[in-house]
Amino acid sequence: MKRSNIVFTALLLPVDYLMLVLAGVAAYFIRTSALVSQWRPVFFVIDLPFSEYLILVLTVAAFWLVVFALNGLYEMGRRIKFIEEFFKIVIASSAGLMVIIIYIFIRGALFNSRFIVLAAWVLAIIFVFFGRLALQFIRRYLVGNRDYGIERVLVIGNDKVTGELVKEIENSPGIGMRLVAQIPAVDMEAVRRIVNQAEVDEVLLGEINGSSQNILELINFCQERRIDFKFVPNLFQAMTANLEIDALGGVPVIEMKRTALDGWGRIAKRTIDIFFSTILLIIFSPIMAIIALAVKLDSGGPVIYKNLRVGPKQDFKVYKFRSFYFKYCTGEDCPNSQEADAFENRLIKEKSIRRGPVYKIGDDPRRTRIGRFLEKWSLDELPQFWNVLRGEMSLVGPRPHMPKEVSQYQKHQMKVFNIKPGITGLG
Repeated sequence: MKRSNIVFTALLLPVDYLMLVLAGVAAYFIRTSALVSQWRPVFFVIDLPFSEYLILVLTVAAFWLVVFALNGLYEMGRRIKFIEEFFKIVIASSAGLMVIIIYIFIRGALFNSRFIVLAAWVLAIIFVFFGRLALQFIRRYLVGNRDYGIERVLVIGNDKVTGELVKEIENSPGIGMRLVAQIPAVDMEAVRRIVNQAEVDEVLLGEINGSSQNILELINFCQERRIDFKFVPNLFQAMTANLEIDALGGVPVIEMKRTALDGWGRIAKRTIDIFFSTILLIIFSPIMAIIALAVKLDSGGPVIYKNLRVGPKQDFKVYKFRSFYFKYCTGEDCPNSQEADAFENRLIKEKSIRRGPVYKIGDDPRRTRIGRFLEKWSLDELPQFWNVLRGEMSLVGPRPHMPKEVSQYQKHQMKVFNIKPGITGLG
């Protein structure tokens, strides 16, 4: 693992701790401010002065770091989208809040201000997220301008999946990876030559097309040279990742489940979706209002773009902030739908940086100025919390697919519709 990954992951601890403490302190001063005090008088200050409250905040913040760690917020080397990281922060902060509420209930209230508890929870989510975002900006600057923390990758394979991986590495400098070389199959002589000639931090096996002996030799070589080794699982490995063993008349029976979410798991997931989509719609409402105004001022036309997507049982309309000029929008609600569809098909042929049914148009000329910003930070997807609340989507799941993409899917790809599409999760 690169030293930069260790450094920036380690920096998350003091940054998170500082943000949590600032959130607790800010909640205290908001509650004791003249504006809030006029609305609701303060009684707890006499029993809990600020000095004692600060000690409490310092202690609770340390406990929350443990909760963050248990929720995977300090995993090294894993790249996640900022919106996925935000969800993890919300879930971890909510778990920490619940533990504190239970502790207060059992031991007796430390103070009687529910406002501070709730305000600290909301501010903790916001402060921690933006603290991590600032750290990520610094890291991206160092990667893009100073080559700090670049991972030099040797890719092995020659199939479509490997081609997609290579395109992602070449077209996404922000992920901090640089392609050193690509070879079509496991060839130890070629691997040794490349490693000896160039600095290689990671070997990525995209296509398992060699003998088990050659692959084992490759793994041992990477371990000897302290090179990270990663591989893409084949179809059988992917299919057998979700098995359940049962017995029928004493005979063991293996069920290949369509999804791990079944029974109570499905009920729990829907409950979580309703709760957090409601909370997040409330939290993001000021930001969404600002975005709506910016979209309107930037290009006129409707603020919300509705587009048809395929769901597990029926099609539905997904809601997004419009990031295209209105004349380029497709769908039945758009007046220039046929011309826009034709233009989009031409762009897919000429500018798509992905192959296959799922396309991605690079440097899309249809995007507005504000649309480029929204798309870069996934802010155009915020209205999809309404889709989650309606039960059409989930917070986590595969991306919602368009009918024209689905029409090109192969049979094994249709398994993606076993679960609801999500705002963040699988591509």
